Amino acid sequence: MTAVIENENNVSSTLPDKPDDGVFATLREAPRAVRALLFGGFISRLAAFIQIYLVLFLTDRGFSATQAGLALGVYGAGAVVGSLAGGSLSDRLGARAVTLISMGGSALLIVSILYAPSYAMILAAVFMVSTVGQFYRPAAQTMLTELTPRHRVVMITAMYRLGLNLGMTAAPLIGAALLAVSYNALFWGEAAAALIFGGIVMFALPKRAPRAAAKSAEAAKESEVSSAEGRSGYLAVFADWRYSMYLVAMLLTSIVYCQYTATLPLDISAAGISLWWYGAAVSLNGLIVITCELAMTKVVQKWPIRLTALLGLGLVSVGYAIYAISPLPIWFMLGTLVWTLSEIIGGPTTFAYPALAGPERLRGRYIGAMQSVFGLGTAIGPVIGTLVWFQVGRSVWLWAALVSAIATVAGLIGMRDPNKADESRNATASAT
Repeated sequence: MTAVIENENNVSSTLPDKPDDGVFATLREAPRAVRALLFGGFISRLAAFIQIYLVLFLTDRGFSATQAGLALGVYGAGAVVGSLAGGSLSDRLGARAVTLISMGGSALLIVSILYAPSYAMILAAVFMVSTVGQFYRPAAQTMLTELTPRHRVVMITAMYRLGLNLGMTAAPLIGAALLAVSYNALFWGEAAAALIFGGIVMFALPKRAPRAAAKSAEAAKESEVSSAEGRSGYLAVFADWRYSMYLVAMLLTSIVYCQYTATLPLDISAAGISLWWYGAAVSLNGLIVITCELAMTKVVQKWPIRLTALLGLGLVSVGYAIYAISPLPIWFMLGTLVWTLSEIIGGPTTFAYPALAGPERLRGRYIGAMQSVFGLGTAIGPVIGTLVWFQVGRSVWLWAALVSAIATVAGLIGMRDPNKADESRNATASAT
């Protein structure tokens, strides 16, 4: 006999002896707020037009390619800042309030880019759009974790990633259709999507509920311990040396991972191979991730976390090393297949880990720290990769494999069983 006590704010008490952690059971039994966040994440990426078409918009307005590229870099910097700020705000204000601020604020700022009177004002608007628009990412992951049973967090994260991937896949096509009308339609379309997401949050997500007495007492003890050690906020996050190693792993992995968008097309073109093969490799990655990640997650969510980290991070190194074998299409396709396997094996677990690794009072900051370093790696990775490629040629793939191997070691050191981490924190709190 099984008993599950579930409410709109959390799930607790006794779990089934053999819970069904499959895709459909998880989605069917998820609270309405979780399903709303999954749909809202999809909507937000479905209309993510600015990052895709910003360069074209600025060059159409008469700005140089250099100015347009700088604006895109500013957008990336805003995303890093926004992740950190969003994590902090989530812990202070609650995920619902932060998401409403993010969607409402970004809707206004998106439109302001159209009417900015100077390049400097456009840069400021682009930075603020990216910063404010990114607030919701740590907030959404925080609330998904709070409303989901612990044993289903990885699967819910996989569903959330699927929605983001589907939205990002369709966004360029929808954006092109709106662009055929005008840039005004493009920017107003993204602003409207942000308002739709905000409306979903307003009506479907619960207000921040008071913690249970036991949780409040635990949080108070943790706060006293941190205060006594002189740490709070992100200082407390980075004082967790294991988690800092995990952050190093995420930074290095993101720097290497994004080389398929920057260095790979350069390498294929320099080898005299048709860029059709590049398109095929990218399409192979997208097809496998969209169609297979949920099914793979059903299996790997029960694995020891370090095994998942080993395969999820280590296969990136193997995949990029395969690129170095020979500039032939078969090696490009095989290498892409291998590092894509790393994504579907390790992606949901490594992205869900921050929500499970830290104390509840710092959950938003733990998530924000990871998302910011991953965004930083994605921003600087293409620059580093192309510079190295121009210096060493095809040996860049061996360097990428080495960096990824270092990231794997850092991940194995930094990632630990979240349940054991909880026991350690509880023991520390009790001792005080």
